[in-house]
Amino acid sequence: MSTRVTVDVKGEGVQELAFESLEDDGEVPTYADALAAVDLSPHEVSVLVDGRPVPEDQPIDTETMTVLRMIKGG
Repeated sequence: MSTRVTVDVKGEGVQELAFESLEDDGEVPTYADALAAVDLSPHEVSVLVDGRPVPEDQPIDTETMTVLRMIKGG
């Protein structure tokens, strides 16, 4: 497993995250942990890996994830 993950928030930019920065309790970080690291809520986005949606509570098992914001602005 990679120690880094690239988070591509479509229309907003790309960020590189280190797994060590996502681990807050010693467990394997999840996609929800990565979303929190880029200040997004799982309730407002969908996470895609290889073009397919993944549950936010699953451990990260990829080097690249795409985030689509479902709600924006107001």
